[in-house]
Amino acid sequence: MARRRRGLPVNGVLLLDKPKGASSNHALQRARRLLQAQKAGHTGTLDPMATGLLPVCLGEATKFSAHLLEADKVYRTRVQLGAVTDTGDAEGEVIERCEVPPLTTEDIEQVLERFRGEIDQTPPMYSALKHQGRKLYELAREGKSVERAVRRVTVYDARLLAFEGAAFELEARVSKGTYIRTLAEDIGRALGCGAHITALRRLATGPFGSGGMLALEDLEALPGQSEREATLLPVDVLVAHLPRLDVNEPARLRLVHGQAASIDGIGVKVGETARLYCDETFIGLGVVTGPQEVAPRRLLNTAAG
Repeated sequence: MARRRRGLPVNGVLLLDKPKGASSNHALQRARRLLQAQKAGHTGTLDPMATGLLPVCLGEATKFSAHLLEADKVYRTRVQLGAVTDTGDAEGEVIERCEVPPLTTEDIEQVLERFRGEIDQTPPMYSALKHQGRKLYELAREGKSVERAVRRVTVYDARLLAFEGAAFELEARVSKGTYIRTLAEDIGRALGCGAHITALRRLATGPFGSGGMLALEDLEALPGQSEREATLLPVDVLVAHLPRLDVNEPARLRLVHGQAASIDGIGVKVGETARLYCDETFIGLGVVTGPQEVAPRRLLNTAAG
């Protein structure tokens, strides 16, 4: 007999402002408990030192969380020159100190230009990537280092916000898989003095910015369940970039039973994935299999109701 999942069937997306010092999973579980949700998942880990936007998917929204894993992200960070740490941030041990040469804003800008566009990065040992089934940071804590494949990432923009002799603030918009710690280390190396980050805040993930973020304390301060659920965005915000198809009731019934359905005037290319609605209610994703046919791809459990 299947064990009944504890909690309420809460569905939606919470734009959580992750606090400093908490792991992404710890922040996620606190949010899940506050919302009494049966199921929750996040869409991209933030280091414990980092703060900022952590979209939390609840209930049915977890089915579409992968769409945000592929999204571009925006970070603001403070880079300290003159010291390299084993973790790439202020929480690690200093392993190298270098004298910071006299630098100007123009010097920083010239180096930043070299890191805009497509660049190669070697993922840090202190990361959640896996090697032979084990996370790299677990191996790093044991003093081990393994070969990591270089990956191609994109820095769409890197703006210098402030410069104070031995430290500067940077805002960067980057592709998935980009490590800001590694970017700071590489910039420090190019400046000839090494670097690590002392602060990191995520400002945006895909279509979501920092404007709608909510701290755990703010969520906890709300008087009841209905007020907390009112802070959630609807499930379909995760797939708003996909084309929309509206289906009628007979088509919905075929789709929820795993069958393709005929639709008049689709207007979406064959092979494309589309978000499906019936009577203005989001029911999930379908793939267009013919000029006037759509098949189910990933439907909400509530779509069968």
